[in-house]
Amino acid sequence: MAVAADPVRVHATALAMGDRGVIIRGASGSGKSDLALRCLGLPVSALVPVPLQLIADDWVELRRQGAAIALTCPPAIEGKLEIRGLGLVSVQPAKTAQLMLVVDLVSQSQPIERLPEIETAELLGTPIPRLALHPFEASAPLKIALALRGPAEEP
Repeated sequence: MAVAADPVRVHATALAMGDRGVIIRGASGSGKSDLALRCLGLPVSALVPVPLQLIADDWVELRRQGAAIALTCPPAIEGKLEIRGLGLVSVQPAKTAQLMLVVDLVSQSQPIERLPEIETAELLGTPIPRLALHPFEASAPLKIALALRGPAEEP
């Protein structure tokens, strides 16, 4: 696969579940790192087949890899997660994952549809499934894990 020489750097936090990646976008202080921390703490279960791992916190590098987009971390912040009230902590990072999902954090006052139509965000000219979430909702980490698993199976 051809890999772009220069990555595009975006303000986001990235996680991997196996080789499937997600970026979490939102304004500074919106809860990206807090949500990532809660995702990292999810136990493996029937809903979460493999542990989630941090790729990058605060800045993520996107690289075209054939028709896919690879997520990586700028070297200076690899393995670091900023936790408000605690500071920077070291975590074992995932090196890369394929971007499969974009999560945009929205304020609690913004309603989220119960059964939304599938939306997309365009990154590097590629449409990626997009999910809007309230970052501090208790189920937000599980929603990310379920969305990373892919579409629900039909009975």
